[in-house]
Amino acid sequence: MWGVGKPRSKLGKWLDTKGLNQQDLGREAKISKNTLTKVCNNPEYIPRQDIMKKILGAIRKVDPEAKMSDFWDM
Repeated sequence: MWGVGKPRSKLGKWLDTKGLNQQDLGREAKISKNTLTKVCNNPEYIPRQDIMKKILGAIRKVDPEAKMSDFWDM
């Protein structure tokens, strides 16, 4: 299973449960690998609003009911 033993954010855990990988999400959302690594591995990190929108747009292709509050405490 992906992510075993690593700290993961809500987004990282969601990717793990769906069997998706960070690289595919990064390509779809058109964000850098470094930013996506921070978003998936650091539960305290909250990305800028524009980055959140890009990520959520890519996520909604898999889960149309997803909301920002599912991944970030706001």
